[in-house]
Amino acid sequence: MSAASSPVSLPPAALNTPEARRAGALLSIDLDALKANWQTCAAQAISAETGAVVKASAYGIGADKAAVALQSAGCKTFFVATLDEGIQLRAALGTPPPIHVFSGLMNGAERDYTEHNLTPVLNSLGEVDAWRAFCTGVGEPLACDIHVDTGMARLGLPCDEMQKVIDDPDRLTHLKLDLILSHMVAAEDTAHPCNAQQLAKFKRVLSHMPPTRAALANSSAIFLSPEYHFDVTRPGVALYGVNPTPGRPNPMAQVVRLQAKILQVRTIDTPQSVGYGATHRARGRERIATVALGYADGYHRSLSNSGLAYIGDHKAPVVGRVSMDLITLDVTDVPETLCQPGRLADFIGPNNPVDDVAERAGTIGYEILTSLGSRFHRVYLGLET
Repeated sequence: MSAASSPVSLPPAALNTPEARRAGALLSIDLDALKANWQTCAAQAISAETGAVVKASAYGIGADKAAVALQSAGCKTFFVATLDEGIQLRAALGTPPPIHVFSGLMNGAERDYTEHNLTPVLNSLGEVDAWRAFCTGVGEPLACDIHVDTGMARLGLPCDEMQKVIDDPDRLTHLKLDLILSHMVAAEDTAHPCNAQQLAKFKRVLSHMPPTRAALANSSAIFLSPEYHFDVTRPGVALYGVNPTPGRPNPMAQVVRLQAKILQVRTIDTPQSVGYGATHRARGRERIATVALGYADGYHRSLSNSGLAYIGDHKAPVVGRVSMDLITLDVTDVPETLCQPGRLADFIGPNNPVDDVAERAGTIGYEILTSLGSRFHRVYLGLET
């Protein structure tokens, strides 16, 4: 793991606050690393504007602080999933930056978009017609995007509905069309045939539409080739440290570090078991550290008997089941001086980045980040005052 990708350690002053002393676990968020990741994506797609996806509370790290940091790095366009996320982000950022809402035009909520200066992503022919009717009613064209489905088969206008828009240009009158966008199916797999197929479909649609900005590339597609960049790119999970190029070195810096305190250390021997269900039994003399972290904090139960923590540079495997509030570690091979109550164990950190944790949990980095709970004491590094 390169030094550039290692999360910054907490300064001593951050560990000596009343909140840090009371907390069982600490989540540090490096906003300078977040900004560096955005700049990496922007440099990769130099000919396009680079936006930022900050949905799901900026993938778990806090959308308000993340968006302000990204804005200071030069980001001018933001994307969220839901209308409420958009309203909250507008309150945090103020008037200037465009905020696009992926989930589309919620029935009866048209005025909420205009009141909060949000751009709906229209995902169906019905939504296109409804937004046109609303714009006609207020007497002015209002900003919107059109999402064309090029292969995901989730949201977006399918081929038949997109053809109706192409055949009837009047459907777009009274609309202020900002972006035509689509979403990649498998951009993380550079050899996947869907990539070229989606690119070709997207280009065909654009060739029949009035001149409009286009957006196709998510995090991984930014690293495919410049063909996918178009006018605006939409990096998401890569901004938060997940590798957009699986199987290759991660070009992104790690943004989060999760550390939890050792509460107690005890020595056990055979035939003693550890935790619920007796799923781990001592094979000899073992030292077991109980740590203040559990699935209520978003540390996945699937990491029972498979997770891994680090105490300093020493591995400490998770043994027994992950319970709601506690985890047990085998610290037999960790020096006793490092295993005192109050010492911190790294669960996401320099030696175990998000992608490694996800692999052990049988999931993806997205889920690890967005599961991070609210009980942590959060420390933001690089926060401008």
